[in-house]
Amino acid sequence: MLTAVPLPTARCDRPDGDFDWRGAMYWAPLLGLALGATAAGVLYVLGHLLRADELLGAVLAIGWLALLTRGFHLDGLADLADGLGSRRPAGAALDVMKRSDLGPIGAVTLIFVLLLQVAALTGAQADGRATSALLTAGLTSRLALTWICRPGVPPARAEGLGAHVAGIVHPWLAAALSVAAAAFALWLGAIFVIALLAGLASGELVCRLAVRRLGGITGDVLGAAAEVAFTTALVVAALR
Repeated sequence: MLTAVPLPTARCDRPDGDFDWRGAMYWAPLLGLALGATAAGVLYVLGHLLRADELLGAVLAIGWLALLTRGFHLDGLADLADGLGSRRPAGAALDVMKRSDLGPIGAVTLIFVLLLQVAALTGAQADGRATSALLTAGLTSRLALTWICRPGVPPARAEGLGAHVAGIVHPWLAAALSVAAAAFALWLGAIFVIALLAGLASGELVCRLAVRRLGGITGDVLGAAAEVAFTTALVVAALR
């Protein structure tokens, strides 16, 4: 379910023994909402109960989200940055992305994105919008993945996560989930609808760049899209 939290395989597997990838992508937006809620809980405990500084609360809340996902979305972001930054052909770029080491472009990208997330969340706390911003950003980050897995978006490799999820989500269901997400964001406030749309657009840009440069999507592309969508939504939600 796109987190480090294990689930009983009997509930996740299909009758043929394979994992229910389509179900995971359909449930992804709700899981993103839940992740945002847990991060908001961390902020509440630190800010209201322990009277911690806003910056400290933002750092620990973002760190909590990385812990719940075991950092593999951030890892995907760094790997994609290294692959695209190598400016090599698709095959060679994919090989760069498969390496376990972290290149300078990936490191700079990670630092920049995490600083953006912490800064945006700190600003949202100052305006009393942190909870709504986290809920919106979490929802947006996983809804972006649901859209990326629509038909017409090919996998970059014949194996791996990208090959399992490419093209499995029906566009009409993705649209229905988006309408529900927009209604929820509107209930939070108009700025959060804008944050949702901006986040989805940024995730789509990551997808299109990957398809153009790599020939399709991989697990790293999905992770990168989730982090970029989350960051964009969080930044927009924090704007005054």
